[in-house]
Amino acid sequence: MNFTAIDFETATGYHPCSVGIVTVENGIIVDEYVSLIKPPNNEYNPFTIRVHGIYPKDTVNAKSFFQIYPEIERRLKNRVVVAHNESFDRNVLMKTMLLHGLNYDDLNIATKWECTVKIYKAKGIKPTKLSDCCREMKIQLNHHQALSDARACAKLYMLR
Repeated sequence: MNFTAIDFETATGYHPCSVGIVTVENGIIVDEYVSLIKPPNNEYNPFTIRVHGIYPKDTVNAKSFFQIYPEIERRLKNRVVVAHNESFDRNVLMKTMLLHGLNYDDLNIATKWECTVKIYKAKGIKPTKLSDCCREMKIQLNHHQALSDARACAKLYMLR
């Protein structure tokens, strides 16, 4: 079982302010990566701040997406990618890459990723928010912290 789980927290729309990535090889977590990301103009929507607790003061000196992209690319390229509500995280990645002139196709990953929401919905778990799935499967979670969310997603995928 080899795959990479990813989670983005966003500042506004599809502009990320944090990313967590967990790499799994042979069913074992072998690498974890987390970084704050300075969104364009360091602008935030007050709603997203209430969700994840990341403020402009936290990212004022953080690297831009373009600066951390080599770390993301290294972990995602040629991999099976998993996310909880994959369309959201995939769109964050695709739109942010486009904004920075990066080609999504260069990652050589699927157009649609593996999605733990769909997997657990099919298992009959309702609702299928990450926190609900983790509670049901007894997985520790510090919800809306990117690395914790990515780690929980990886564990959910391994338990599917």
